[in-house]
Amino acid sequence: MTASERLPDSPSIFLITGLMAAGKSTVAQALAERLPRSVHVRGDVFRRMIVSGRAEMGFELSEEAERQLRLRYRIAAAAADLYFQAGFTVVYQDIVLGPGLAEVVRHHTGRPLHVVVLCPDPAVVAAREAGRAKSGYRDAADVLDFDRVLCAETPRLGLWLDTSDLTVAETVDQILARLSEARVDGAGVL
Repeated sequence: MTASERLPDSPSIFLITGLMAAGKSTVAQALAERLPRSVHVRGDVFRRMIVSGRAEMGFELSEEAERQLRLRYRIAAAAADLYFQAGFTVVYQDIVLGPGLAEVVRHHTGRPLHVVVLCPDPAVVAAREAGRAKSGYRDAADVLDFDRVLCAETPRLGLWLDTSDLTVAETVDQILARLSEARVDGAGVL
């Protein structure tokens, strides 16, 4: 731990969000590894549990996909809360953009919550996407569409980090050094 890092005083919940290929999974895992008694909750796991009838996720969501996305957020919040009640700090990572961010924050009302939005430059996201085995975007225009929603339609809650030039370790350093900026009170979110 560096001199500027500060660990949470007691168990809390961290929400790590951003675009696909922004580094959410990697950063969330690295953050959880630095925290005592922690767990990493991956929101997409709950989507993949649907065996039959799973709606496709993409830029334009069908009514069913929207319903399943909200269900996924509620299940992840419930899982995070159970771990929190057991004394764990939870690092919950998912794609939560637009008005959905305020909705997810409200699921954690009454819990110490830190929101971290990873927002690297779209060109960096596209380059990371090109280097991944899985594909989340149809093309470069898709990255720009998602980035527009992130920048223009997502409420400015918590700590927003441009991680374009940061390593994973540097990103975690920033999160831990700036905990007070990341802290969000879900009760006041509309």
